[in-house]
Order: sequence, then structure tokens, then C-alpha cells
Amino acid sequence: MRLVQGTSSVAAETKALAVTSLVEGFGGATLVGTMPDAKVMKFDHGKLSDFAKLKGAEHVWQVAFDPKAQVAYAATGPEGKLFRISANGDAQVYFDAEEQQLMSVAVAPDGSVYVGASDKAKLYRVTAPGRASVVYDFARTEVRAIAIGHGGEIYAIANEIKPGSQLPGRQPRSNDAAPAGPTPPANPAKGKGTLYRFSPDGRPDQLLDDSDEHFTSLSVGDDGRPYVGTGVEGRVYTVDASHNSVLVADVEERQVTALLVSGKTPFIAGSDPAVLHPVKGMGGPDAIWTSKVLDAGIRARFGRMDWEATGPLLLSTRSGNTKDPDDTWSAWSREIEASAKVESPPARYFQVRARFSKDPKAVLTDVDVSFVTDNLRAVITEVTAKNAGERSSEDSLRASGGPVQRKPDPSLNITWKTDNPDKDELRYRLKYRMVGQSTWYDLTKPNERLSKENYNWDTSDLPEGRYRLKVVASDELSNPADKVTTDEMESGVVLVDNTPPVVEGLKLVGRRLQAIVVDGVGPVQRVEVSVAGSDEWRPLFPSDGIFDEQREVIDVDLSSVLPAGPALVSIRAYDAADNFVVRNLTLR
Repeated sequence: MRLVQGTSSVAAETKALAVTSLVEGFGGATLVGTMPDAKVMKFDHGKLSDFAKLKGAEHVWQVAFDPKAQVAYAATGPEGKLFRISANGDAQVYFDAEEQQLMSVAVAPDGSVYVGASDKAKLYRVTAPGRASVVYDFARTEVRAIAIGHGGEIYAIANEIKPGSQLPGRQPRSNDAAPAGPTPPANPAKGKGTLYRFSPDGRPDQLLDDSDEHFTSLSVGDDGRPYVGTGVEGRVYTVDASHNSVLVADVEERQVTALLVSGKTPFIAGSDPAVLHPVKGMGGPDAIWTSKVLDAGIRARFGRMDWEATGPLLLSTRSGNTKDPDDTWSAWSREIEASAKVESPPARYFQVRARFSKDPKAVLTDVDVSFVTDNLRAVITEVTAKNAGERSSEDSLRASGGPVQRKPDPSLNITWKTDNPDKDELRYRLKYRMVGQSTWYDLTKPNERLSKENYNWDTSDLPEGRYRLKVVASDELSNPADKVTTDEMESGVVLVDNTPPVVEGLKLVGRRLQAIVVDGVGPVQRVEVSVAGSDEWRPLFPSDGIFDEQREVIDVDLSSVLPAGPALVSIRAYDAADNFVVRNLTLR
């Protein structure tokens, strides 16, 4: 595209899917990098022509020109090659990196070529064909852009892109193939960005670090400072040697894809949608700063707003219940010059705007807004009570007459889960009752402050039987009495059984063992027989073939188990709580 006095027109048609890079090169001609056909084209005197075809590459990510040596360099993928291109269009591989993509390239005054890689964010310095060293490993996913400062210092932006997100101009690879084309702007990548400055001898200095969004563009201004464009909020920042950062532009578009902050008319290029903004000045009486959309988590009422600034400012606010401001948001409130109560209505999301008309040189350093959210009720979603050592619910089925897994223990482990949407500090109270009765008894003490989601209950002094537990959740620790909410939930039936079964009528009729095993709560779980002293226990089954009742009849022929001569025979019976009793009788 050609832009003249605010009017754009088509300068040339490349036929490529995307133009990735433009740079002034040989004789003032414009060199054009394209994808996915990996060509460098030349636009000269109104005519566009193929200039260099880069063998083995599919994508030209960036082109740089060295005016002293009169050569161009192209950073490409998917084989991570840097090409050196002569004035006649002859292209040779100058450096072959281990990474799949070389995303950025810049030439320093001494002729050194700096290259940024992806998907391991390394900054290389290439000094001769095939000779390169790593200046810095950012331990991120890409070095997005490189710029050379007025004193030969090197600036580089690197990003850590979140898994599953996409970069503007890139698509996810399949089967290790390279990106195939530009991504839809409606789904911009999200990640973390950092800006570093490196002295000519390679000493690093981190100038900016943003954990909320990644950086998409980089340029050095006439003032010698680096300027960085962001890829989510569409902002431009600059930073000085003391690490003081300043927001210099905030465009409506999500991404700042290119920056030109030097020369007579600086420009900011935004995308989603594509817009080119001329920069008419920085600061001044028309300067406005708008905060990011602030999220209270849930609907909130706003109190006073205070701020710190070096001069007078006019601040206003607005609020809404959508993440992106739209027509449902409130209008901007009246502008205030001093601390005052926020006039914007209750909502989840909130924004602040500052106008610098009273003092163009004022600096806003801090804004503080008090708010209180609606009190949402915490909901108990699950209550589980198990005997100590009992297996988890995933494998809670136990075969009748199966092996004993644990020792008897009178304690119960009570756990629960709570959905706490506003993250209030919660207090829990526990109650219990016997099945068949309506009276609930307090398990926790009146002044006990239980805040964790588990409790160990010693049942050794309780009557045997089946019980239910109730957990009551209250947000009283975080709210005044008239705003407190509660919720409660009961557990399933819990067995309290601390005494072993009773063996009645135990006798041997010949070699046939007969007995009745009775448990007070039940069911009987297992019966075993052993010749005393052998420590070899063998399971016995009841007459009906399954242990499932409080009273089980045992009538078993032990001819294959007992020895031919006299012996002392032991019987061991377990209940469901693994309490057991041992009885003996003599075989003559």
C-alpha cells in the first residue's frame, strides 16, 4: 500500500499470502519479504519484481539491510536459516540455527548480524558465514524483534507464548511443519513479553517485563529510547535507562504490529482491524490515558478514588459487566480534579481515564479505587466420611470374604468440598445424629474455629450404630451479621462399630465345623480357620455363600484342612470395621 496525505492506494500486488517485512535496500528500492513462498521481492520505481528465491525456506519472517556492505539478510523458517543476499539477488545460507524459525534480524554498525530464534528464544550474533555465538537465551518461546540503538547497543523483545495460543501472522504447526499463514485476528496470542538492552560487548539489562501481554513490535526513536508495541491491549511504551516506563500511546486496535517513531512523521500500525496512525506528538493538552479493564471478580460497589501525580489531572471512570467495553457499559463519569467517591454504577469491570489538559507535563504514578463485592453464598458440594485407612471411593467395593486391608480404628476421617465464589474466609461447624433419630448433636466445640476442609472424629465413646454427619459452612468471618450466608450438607451413612463379632455354638462334629457368627452392627465380613501355631489362615464361607448379614451360619467340612491327629483349631471372625475375635476348640 502507498499512503499519501492520509489517502491509501495499492502500490503493488505480490500474489503472496502475506507480506512479512519491508525494508529500504539497494539503491533506495524496497525489499519485500513474503510467505509462504519464501521470496524476497524488490519494489523499485513503481515496479515490483522477484529479487531472490530462498531455497529450502518457506517463510521469510524479516529482512534487514546493511548499507555499508550493500547486502541484505533474510531470517526464515522452517529450517532456521539466515540468508545473505547480494545486490544481484544471489542468496546463500549465512547461518543455519538449531531452531526451526529465525523470526528477527538486524545489522549493527560494525557489520555483526543479530538474529532472534523461535521456538527457543535465543539471540544470536553472527560475525561470518557459519560463525555465530549465543548472546542470550531468554528461556522463552521467541525473539520477536531486534533494533540497533544510536550507540550500537542492541535491543530485543522476547515472548513466552501460552500453549494453544497463536501469534499474529502464524498458525500452529502440524507434524512439525512450519506455519502456513496468518491467523485470524479475532484470536490474538496471549503471553508474557520482555525487553532487554545489550551493550555492544553483550552485557544484558532487562528494561521491561510484562506478565499480562506479549510484545509485537520494537523501534528506536530519535531520542535514543526503545519503543515497544503490545499484542493484546494495543499500547506503546517507552523506557529510559533508569527503567522508568511511560505509556505513550493506546490505540483502539488490539495489536501494535509495527512502529516508526523516528523521522518527520512517526507512525503506529495497528491490527484487528488494520489501521495506520500518524503520531502528531507526545503529551500535550489533548493527551489521554485509559487504564486496562480492571476485574473485581464479581459485581462490586466502588468507593473513593485517590491518585498520585506530579501535576493536576482530570480523572473519570466507567463500569460494565462485559470484559470488553461495549454499549452496555455506563458512560464516562464527570471528570474530577481531586479525590472523590466514584460515581460509576456497581459492576464487575471498571476503567479509569485521565486527561492531561491542565498540565501536559504531569505524570500519573498511582491510582487507588476502593470497592466491595457482593457477598456470594459458599456451597458445600460434597461430604465424605470414612474410617481411618479406608480405601478411596474409586475402589470402595470389597469382595465378600476378601482379605483384611487394615487394622480396626475408632476414628473417622471427614472431608468435604466447598465452592467459594468470592473467596471469603469460611468457618465450618460439624454435627452428627444416629440414623432413625432426628436430634443433631454438636461435634465441634462452640468456640472452635474450623477453617480447613477435613476433621478427624474419635468415635470410641459412641454407641455402635449407623450415623450421618452434617457440615455447616458460614462466611461470618468475612461479613457483617446482616450479610452472612450459610450452607449445609449431610454425609452418607457412616458405620460406627468398635467391638468384634461374637462366635456362638462353636463345635466340631467329626471334622465338620459348625458355628454362628453375630455382629452388633454388621455385616460379618470374613471368617478364617487355622491350626493353632501354623500361622496359615484359610477363609471359610457361610452356608448361604456370601457375607452380607449381621448373623452368618458356618457349617463347613474341614477334612482337607485339619491334620489326621489331635490339633488345636482357631477360628477368627471379622466385621465390616475389621474388628475381630479369635475362638479355639480342640480336635481329638
